[in-house]
Amino acid sequence: MEPVGWVVLGVLVVVAVTELAPRVHVSAPLLLVLVGVAVSFLPAVPAISVDPRWVLGIVLPPLLYSAAVAMPTMDFRRDLTTISELSVGLVLLSTAVVGVALTRLVPGIGLATGLAVGAVVSPTDAVATTIVRRARVSPRLVTVLEGESMLNDATALVLLRSAIAATAATVTLWSVTGRFLWAVVSAVGIGWLVGRVNLSVRARINHPTVNVAISLVVPFVAYLPTEHLGGSGLVAAVTAGLVTGHDAPKRLRAEDRLNEQAVWRTLELLIESAVFLVMGLQLFGLVRDVRGGHGSLVRALVVGVLAGTLVLVVRSLFVVPSLWLQRRRVQRGVQVRDRLSEAEGALAARRAAARTQPRPPGMDTEQLAQVQAARRTRLTRVRRLISDIDYLAAESFGWREGVLLVWAGMRGAVTVAAVQSLPASTPSRSTLVLIGFVVAGGTLLLQGGTLPWLVRVLGLSRDPHAELASERMALHVELVAAVRARLDKPDLRRPDGSPYPEDMLDRARQREAATVADPDLPEDEAREASELTRAQFRDLRLEILQARRARLLRLRDEGAYSSQSLDQALRVLDAEQIGVEMRGGSAG
Repeated sequence: MEPVGWVVLGVLVVVAVTELAPRVHVSAPLLLVLVGVAVSFLPAVPAISVDPRWVLGIVLPPLLYSAAVAMPTMDFRRDLTTISELSVGLVLLSTAVVGVALTRLVPGIGLATGLAVGAVVSPTDAVATTIVRRARVSPRLVTVLEGESMLNDATALVLLRSAIAATAATVTLWSVTGRFLWAVVSAVGIGWLVGRVNLSVRARINHPTVNVAISLVVPFVAYLPTEHLGGSGLVAAVTAGLVTGHDAPKRLRAEDRLNEQAVWRTLELLIESAVFLVMGLQLFGLVRDVRGGHGSLVRALVVGVLAGTLVLVVRSLFVVPSLWLQRRRVQRGVQVRDRLSEAEGALAARRAAARTQPRPPGMDTEQLAQVQAARRTRLTRVRRLISDIDYLAAESFGWREGVLLVWAGMRGAVTVAAVQSLPASTPSRSTLVLIGFVVAGGTLLLQGGTLPWLVRVLGLSRDPHAELASERMALHVELVAAVRARLDKPDLRRPDGSPYPEDMLDRARQREAATVADPDLPEDEAREASELTRAQFRDLRLEILQARRARLLRLRDEGAYSSQSLDQALRVLDAEQIGVEMRGGSAG
């Protein structure tokens, strides 16, 4: 069959399995792995081997970038300490323990080779966390697991490269530390720059298709130069995604962002599914290589199971003190909350008093605006600290969350790809590659397959719509207040400088007040068309939506509401704005 035929067949399999999975109550990624394994042993199917550079350099950058764009940066920032502990400390510990164990279990390999394989099986997989997202657990748990899987690749790949280098030359602890620091610092710097340039360029482009096309190359623009300079291209892609996701609502049009989301969701489905399918398809080739190299399949299977068990035990032992430290940080935060509240009150009172006072002599309008912006920034920072303390205290992890945090640490495509990057001269290479596959496939199938059951047993399944109903109503009231304040401003004008008719403003105020009782109140378009010009109505609706958006983004900066409520409100605003713009365009 031609390569195009295989691609078409693969897409059809992905679609069929994705549609079938909910009906049989099995996660689609697990079914795809099993389908791949079964197909790989069919006589008509040749042994399949995938160049690890394709996975690490072509597949993962866009997937990590897309996940970072979708991740609320507010939640990521709040748990950055825990994420850093897991993505650095846990990987280092797992690499050391598994590496030493493998030197005892696999004859003929040295410590450097054992550490290389230990580094390979240590990081959790970003693609595998899709199973966690679908389990309807706490959003904070999902954030920690996704954040860990995004960043731990940098630690693991630096350790892998250092261990491979150590098989041929002497490598010092200082050189490894220096490589790691450079890998992270250079990646964050380049990723931040790429994210900012991405937004700056796309904000100037009005063609939706071109705008989305640019987004498709952003992860590679971040990845390639970072890797060339010896940094972590994957962390650079993640950083670019976080910067883009945070500032896109301010810089990009609603239409462009919704188009981008639709395209990227489709790509995510196809690429993620292909990763799991190809992962299973490689098993026959790995088994054949072990047999061809006169290795023992039984030994590889047993050692793989032991290595998988070992990383799970190490993760358990690491998570326990990590949760204890997390609770200590929450307790310290609660102790200083009262002082922060006093500071917030003082800053708010000072800012309110300054608004009523005349402009100081010798200060021009620009200087006054800078002073007011500085006061607003200080107040926002204090409110953000208070919100962080309240969030971490309300969403504190207990033993049940700790159990799930341990069990959800699955390995996947990164492990399978990275272990195949071992040099061809590595002793018992085929056995080590199969061990890596057993760890990845075993944790994915066992832990991923039982994860929904474990969530139910622990009672961690949540209904976000029911939990956030009251919060979303409170958020809506705040947005209505921002709109009414904007409508009451005497300088409110249309884009051409002409004032709005007073009866239009009165009706807009009445409608905003009515939405407090009924947020889904429909617009009376027929009445608007008969009494007011469409152009005036369109301009006023866009002004109202802009006031809501500005207030929403300020509340996001303060962290006053959950990211789920803020994201849902932003989606509603985007949909309304696109509708108004389309009606205005058709009317014109």
